[in-house]
Amino acid sequence: MRTGSEPRQALSPLRMRRAFTVWGLVWALVGTAIFAAAGRPGWAIVFGVVAVLAAVDLAVIAHRIRQGPHWQPGPDVPPHGPADRH
Repeated sequence: MRTGSEPRQALSPLRMRRAFTVWGLVWALVGTAIFAAAGRPGWAIVFGVVAVLAAVDLAVIAHRIRQGPHWQPGPDVPPHGPADRH
């Protein structure tokens, strides 16, 4: 929904989300390795699951970045007014 207050050249948060996901994936893999080496299989499984979820999220982010920008209304489209709340 266009409100009229958003910046003209707003950037997608996908690149920041990708950076956070990579950071989480690295830490999850490190945690998996450390707990597996320490003989704590329960915690290693937990960190392994987090690593898998981060890898899936990274694939989704890559797919959305490859999709490119989606249609957004131009400056000739007036912003929506506030919704009437009764």
